[in-house]
Amino acid sequence: MNGIATPIVAASPASSADSLRPRRSVSVVMVVYMTGEALEQSLACVLADPLVDELVVVDNGSAPVQLERLRALAAQDGRVVLVTGHGNVGFAKGANLGARTAKGDHLVFLNPDAFLQPGCVAALVREIDGQPTPSIVGGRVLNPDRTEQRGARRGEITPISALLSLSGLAKAVPAWGRFEVHWEQDALPDQVAPAPTISGACFCMRRADFDAVGGFDEGYFLHVEDVDLCWRVREAGGKVLFHPKAEVVHIGGTSQTSPLKVEFHKGVGLARYFRKRAGANLSGHLAALVLGPVVIAAAVARPLMRRLKKR
Repeated sequence: MNGIATPIVAASPASSADSLRPRRSVSVVMVVYMTGEALEQSLACVLADPLVDELVVVDNGSAPVQLERLRALAAQDGRVVLVTGHGNVGFAKGANLGARTAKGDHLVFLNPDAFLQPGCVAALVREIDGQPTPSIVGGRVLNPDRTEQRGARRGEITPISALLSLSGLAKAVPAWGRFEVHWEQDALPDQVAPAPTISGACFCMRRADFDAVGGFDEGYFLHVEDVDLCWRVREAGGKVLFHPKAEVVHIGGTSQTSPLKVEFHKGVGLARYFRKRAGANLSGHLAALVLGPVVIAAAVARPLMRRLKKR
C-alpha cells in the first residue's frame, strides 16, 4: 500500500467549524492521475475535516477500479464532486478546472498523496483572511517520518539558483550558499513567515485572489506551475507565506508515471518559467535560453543517478 503507515492519517478530529465562525465556505481541489492506493487515505483525511464544505476531485486519468471507487464516493457523500472524462490535461489545467467547478470562497489545493493533519485547513483559512490581496499561504509539508520535505519552502528561483541547487554546488561551495533555494534545513519559524515560493502540495487562496491572478498558467503540464503562481502573486503586490503549523504529510512517488518523465517535465517547466520571468529583458532572456537545456539535463540526471546508485 505504497508504504503508508497508519499514523499518517489524522487520528483526532480537526478543529471544530465553530472556531472559525463566522466564516466563508471551503473547497478542497484535488487533481488525480494514476495515484494508487494512497488516494483513499488522502480523501478520508479531507472528508474527516469539519471545515471542508466541498471536495472537488478532478480525475485526469485513473485505473477503472479506482475511478469506480471515486464515483461511489461521490454518490455516497454530497460534499464530493467528481470531474472526469477530459483526459490527462496536466496539473495546471486540471486544477483550474477544479477551481471553476468549486463553490467555496476559499480554495485549498491538495495533492492526492498528501494527508491533511488536524487543524491544517483551519490554520490556512485563518491566516489567508488577514492578508492583502492577492495572497497565498502554504502548509508545512512533511515526510512520513515527520521531517520537513524538500521544496516545502523555497527561496527565489532563478536560472543560476536552480542550476546550483540541482547540481548540489550551492551546498558544496560555501560562497554559493545564498543560491540554495531549498530551506527545509533552516530553523522552523515560530509563526507564519514570508517565503518567495511554497509547495503546491498544500496551499490556500481566496477564490477572488486565485481568479485575480488568472489561476495556474496552463502552459505548464506538470511541475513549476506552483513556482509561477507564487511569483505572479508577489508581482501583483501580494504575499506568499509559509505556515509552520498547518501540517500535511506527503508521501510522494505514488504516481505510476515514470520518474524520468516527471523530472523531464520539471526541467521543461523551469526553462519555460525562466523565459517568462525574463520578459523583455534581453540579457535575462538570453541567460534563460542558454541555461534552459542545462537545467533540463540536470533535472533528468537526478533519477538516472538514483537508478545507478541502486545498481
